[in-house]
Amino acid sequence: MAKANKKATDKEMRKSKKVILNAQQKQAVSSFTAGLSAAILLIALISLVVFIMIKGTAYFWPANVFKVTTISATSPSDTGQVFVKSSVDQAEFISALENRLETQFSGNKASMPEFEVEQPTKVYQINLLNGDEKLGVFSRLHTQSGQYEDIQRLAKIKAEVNLLQADLRSIQDEQLTVLHRKIANLDQKNVEQGAPARLHELELFDYWQSRADELSSQIEQYSIEFTDAMGNPFRVAVKNTDTLFLPNQLSLGDKFAYSASKIFAFVSESPKQASTSGGVFPALFGTVLMVLIMAIIVAPFGAMAAIYLHEYAPNNKLTSIIRICVSNMAGVPSVVYGVFGLGFFVYFLGGSIDSIFFSEALPSPTFGTPGLFWAALTMALLTLPVVIVSTEEGLRRVPEGLRAGSYALGATKIETILKTVLPIASPGIMTGVILAVARAAGEVAPLILVGAVKFAPSLPVDSDFPFLHLERQFMHLGVFIYDGAFHNQTNTQGSSMMFASCMLLLLIVFVLNLFAIIVRKRLRDRFLRL
Repeated sequence: MAKANKKATDKEMRKSKKVILNAQQKQAVSSFTAGLSAAILLIALISLVVFIMIKGTAYFWPANVFKVTTISATSPSDTGQVFVKSSVDQAEFISALENRLETQFSGNKASMPEFEVEQPTKVYQINLLNGDEKLGVFSRLHTQSGQYEDIQRLAKIKAEVNLLQADLRSIQDEQLTVLHRKIANLDQKNVEQGAPARLHELELFDYWQSRADELSSQIEQYSIEFTDAMGNPFRVAVKNTDTLFLPNQLSLGDKFAYSASKIFAFVSESPKQASTSGGVFPALFGTVLMVLIMAIIVAPFGAMAAIYLHEYAPNNKLTSIIRICVSNMAGVPSVVYGVFGLGFFVYFLGGSIDSIFFSEALPSPTFGTPGLFWAALTMALLTLPVVIVSTEEGLRRVPEGLRAGSYALGATKIETILKTVLPIASPGIMTGVILAVARAAGEVAPLILVGAVKFAPSLPVDSDFPFLHLERQFMHLGVFIYDGAFHNQTNTQGSSMMFASCMLLLLIVFVLNLFAIIVRKRLRDRFLRL
């Protein structure tokens, strides 16, 4: 009997060990699967960021210049030469050119042209003030006093041109503008054409206008002559020249210095050449400003809605339905919010504001048109469910004992919420704001409908009262990237600029999130030390 009991006990122990072993194996497989999934996602994210960085840094890094000479297979006398910029070295450039020709001629090598590639050292890259670029070999400098073949004199010539331009601006701002205003006042007062006062002002205006025309003519005489790859000469006005350098002679330090200057210009200048060059400062400014206004709007409203649902609303079916609706709002396509914002905020609210406060400006709308404020409101409505859910989750984590203790000490419900519950739930609120900022910074579809444009003539903030102009349209990095990527698919420089803009947008989201995370950590350290 004892042996039978021992055998049964051993059998049960073996069975228990087997069950435990199977559970451990399942747990190990589950952990491995979870780790593998996390690793794959991490690798995919890093690969995406690295790809954008590689493509984006090409916009700032100076490219090599190659001279390509082609000889037609069907007409040997037909020779063409051209300067080409490329971010790759000569071997990779030749390989890419061969692949392109094979694709163009469908692999028919008999009809493919012969070509030679060299990397000349005396080719200048001329960056113009309007964002355009030219490539050429320096020939000579042209001034009003003669011609010079020493390019080292260019700095002195630029200084002369700058002085002439300063004199021209002084005449235009201090003389012609004032005289034009005086003549306009005489017109408003219906002063006769032959009146001495009018004749005196017109005489002065003609004198200063002729002086301005003379200065403009002198400035036009300063130019730089280059020759292209075929040896044809072309000129570039000194007044239109920003920088020029020899790309194939730059040292590593010179390349880093050039990249640093271009990065500074990228974040401080406006777009040029149909958003294929220049900077993105208006889009950067508009994105940050819109996100900040949106956060100021959505944070208190989201917190109040969550407080009502968790602290005041009865726990019944209606409250459950409201919570389900709030959660489902987060899944509504963003373009639907854009259409709603256009119809309700812009046309209804904006039109009502115009009819009440700006009736003298009608039919030209003031607030009844897409603008910064309506875009911020639309994005606040879009991200409101995220803030409500995160705040309510933070409120649930507040121990009931703290509420009971507050009530026992004589605090009212509102005092308990403001002084006990909200400080402890503040990290949850910040979590919602972080998610809202991340989503608002990258949205495109709703912003196109309610205020974001490809190019805004002026910033929403300036020195004119009331300084912050919420009714103005603005530029947004997401819209800028979308428009540039759509219209510059075959433009290498334009596509590089779009990738650089993507890098900047990711950096903005990262910085804003980092700031919110630091604030959340300080709030958690301050209020959750229980």
